Amino acid sequence: AGGLIFIAAATDNLIRAIDLRTGKTVWKDTLPAGGQATPAVYEVNGKQYLAIMAGGHHFMETPIGDALIAYALP
Repeated sequence: AGGLIFIAAATDNLIRAIDLRTGKTVWKDTLPAGGQATPAVYEVNGKQYLAIMAGGHHFMETPIGDALIAYALP
């Protein structure tokens, strides 16, 4: 995912793509629970995907859930 970092470890249930060069958020989406996990980027048949566990955490005061979310990258 050239030039981007993905982060979801915040208290607002968002996952973000941040441009490494500018530091600006270029994309975001709301997760069904807190995303206190490391996102993974992987490729299948030449197509890139981003996956994140959205399980929440009481310490971070995010909703608790049990979801695995995958996004197809452009």
